[in-house]
Amino acid sequence: MRVDLFDFDLPEDRIALRPARPRDAARLLAVRPDALEDRIVRDLPDLLRPGDALVVNDTRVIPAELHGERFRDGNAAHVSVTLHKREGSSRWRALARPAKRLAPGDRIRFGQLTDNACLASGLDATVEARNEAEVTLRFDLSTPLLDEAIAAVGHIPLPPYIAGRRAEDAEDRRDYQTVYAREEGAVAAPTAGLHFTPELLERLDAAGIARHTVTLHVGAGTFLPVKADDTADHHMHSFAGETSIFITPVYRFRAVDLLMTNFHLPRSTLFMLVSAFAGRERMLAAYAHAIAGGYRFYSYGDASLLWPEAT
Repeated sequence: MRVDLFDFDLPEDRIALRPARPRDAARLLAVRPDALEDRIVRDLPDLLRPGDALVVNDTRVIPAELHGERFRDGNAAHVSVTLHKREGSSRWRALARPAKRLAPGDRIRFGQLTDNACLASGLDATVEARNEAEVTLRFDLSTPLLDEAIAAVGHIPLPPYIAGRRAEDAEDRRDYQTVYAREEGAVAAPTAGLHFTPELLERLDAAGIARHTVTLHVGAGTFLPVKADDTADHHMHSFAGETSIFITPVYRFRAVDLLMTNFHLPRSTLFMLVSAFAGRERMLAAYAHAIAGGYRFYSYGDASLLWPEAT
């Protein structure tokens, strides 16, 4: 399918830079087969039925964004990396910015190299390989000391549409994490889960809604744009599980009756996924309704609850 079929205009002021407080006060657009209904996330127990099974992703976002200095022949240059795949006890694959400053054999020291440094000597790594924007780093530390060092000097990797407009801060360490996050490994949050509170989970339990967990570590590739003109030509990034399934409107869903998700970018693989589930025309109409109604978009934005397209 042509990628431009999944395009729409989104005003910049609809992009949420902070989440709703409390989390379950976010708006929720119920997209039924024959109607759109404006609700809030707190209403979810009323929209589900006793005996329904709610499946949540318990991945935990790690502070995977590291800033440091590359040293080569006595010269230093600033670089940033986003860790996205562990290769062993001391190795990570990472996306580097700017990658052209790095070459195999380079040494990088991450962390603040000032009087208030998190680590007295910083966190050191060697570039073992580079493939375009991706590098393989071998750290001088191994797990578990490496994990502790990353937690000390790393930053929460906010999505580019937030990071481009404000800096990451202490609130993001809490806000960009679900309340049920357990398994460390993601570099992006499963954002629909950000709306749940302990109180909402208790109400769902009381309503007879079963809850099950899966672990899917969301990778940095979730933010990559679709550059191809046709969906058949797009190479889907893989998450840790691993899977690289690219869900477009030809996909047949087998187990999911309802889908709760945030509002996504135009032309993104995520908007293609919801179009596959609920129908492209219906989702374009739902997004037009949300934009006109002042819904907030993207990771810290509002949510939608989707019923599948009638077959």
